[in-house]
Amino acid sequence: MNFAQKYKEDCVKAIEAIDLEKVGAAIEVFRDARENDRHIFVCGNGGSASTASHFVCDMVKGASFNRGTRFRIMALTDSLPTITAYSNDVSYDAIFVEQLKNFAKPDDVVMGISGSGNSPNVLRALEYANSIGCKTLALTGRDGGKLGPLAQLNIHVANPHMGRIEDAHMIICHMICYFFMDTEK
Repeated sequence: MNFAQKYKEDCVKAIEAIDLEKVGAAIEVFRDARENDRHIFVCGNGGSASTASHFVCDMVKGASFNRGTRFRIMALTDSLPTITAYSNDVSYDAIFVEQLKNFAKPDDVVMGISGSGNSPNVLRALEYANSIGCKTLALTGRDGGKLGPLAQLNIHVANPHMGRIEDAHMIICHMICYFFMDTEK
């Protein structure tokens, strides 16, 4: 078997292990946030930052355009000047939590994405979100790290391979987005 075939098979196994009940619960959290005009904040590092940005793009454009109700969602990963200012002047661990201190209110939603589940800046964001009464979600991999138990809803991809974790996280994000795009016209 060649590498691509093996990767594909392992990726399919990771996808098949996604807890669809938890994805359904996440859809309800997002639906509730939209219906109650709550803000949604998403963060992650590296590939997870890209997933956060992609997810937000899909929700802002695909799941909101030409719709009566729209998602109030932003990726905390997207303001490079803000991220570099906090990284340089305070700490890289502060890049998401300090943005939340500006914008988040009780009952808003904060979603952290971390393949390892141990990104300090994502952990701080969810700790703060929990402390002010936000709803918290996480997409994690491996053993869930510290982030899994910190989130009120954790969708965990129990796989040791970062590529397959990130692949599954993107599929989970698409399950959520395309629920709103394909079933709520």
